[in-house]
Amino acid sequence: MQPLAGKVALVAGATRAAGRGIAVELGAAGATVYVTGRSTRDRRSEMNRPETIEETAELVDKAGGHGIAVPVDHLDPEQVRALVERIEREQGALHILVNDIWGQHGEPEWDKTVWESDLEGGLRLLQLGVNTHVITSHYALPLLIKSPGGLVIEMTDGTNEFNAENYRVSFFYDVAKGAVGRIAFALAHELDKYDATAVLLTPGWLRSEAMLEGFGVREDNWRDATERIPHFAISESPSYVGRAVAALAADPDVRRWNGKSTSSGELAKVYDFTDLDGSRPDAWRYIVEVEHAGKPADTTGYR
Repeated sequence: MQPLAGKVALVAGATRAAGRGIAVELGAAGATVYVTGRSTRDRRSEMNRPETIEETAELVDKAGGHGIAVPVDHLDPEQVRALVERIEREQGALHILVNDIWGQHGEPEWDKTVWESDLEGGLRLLQLGVNTHVITSHYALPLLIKSPGGLVIEMTDGTNEFNAENYRVSFFYDVAKGAVGRIAFALAHELDKYDATAVLLTPGWLRSEAMLEGFGVREDNWRDATERIPHFAISESPSYVGRAVAALAADPDVRRWNGKSTSSGELAKVYDFTDLDGSRPDAWRYIVEVEHAGKPADTTGYR
């Protein structure tokens, strides 16, 4: 079954990690998915990683959808405007927008105050992690609200509840993630009268390509990393949060989530989907109740 057949999605920031997982799972549900980013087979972004938007589009096709790769710098309003005009010209509608653009490259500045942080790098992080979401929403939402039942997913790291009580990584990282939470809140208010829904969504500890590479493992042997990082046992694949987005997009009662902050783990319980290994990791509950509580790693009852 393909519950999203006939639906058109834009996954902004679909080159790798959560964005790629989301694009592929939307494709598996039958959607036509525009995948955007700055990393192409001809040119890499400043992250300097090998993943490309063309690869993501091919994976969407392989999953059963239709992937369309479009190189876009989402900090450039003219490029974003042209992208949305192309979607309207080719498809006539946009039903799902996923803002997954992020600006971190290299190691984050852990526990750095604003005065200790690299100012140029921090401001660039805010531009890539916040301004891109605003620019994309500005141009894409007038098309999205033309069709009833539109869905906007704002991707972040951490639920609102967790982030409200915990300092996240460093000043600039904390501010960026907090800002995306407020973007989702504001969009939910503004979209309410248009029969559209805005949701703030976070994965758990994500086994992105960079994370697997940094830990010296692959998706098929990721558990080997738990010998050095025991709490990595709660981690999840990008497909898991992708299935969360696909479940939301296929829910005829998705309006109940408008303005809510949720996670892949919470949605797995509601919509009865699993990660690739058949488990249901609930990372944010685990982080609070096990990791932050100083308990030894034990995922019993959490995946």
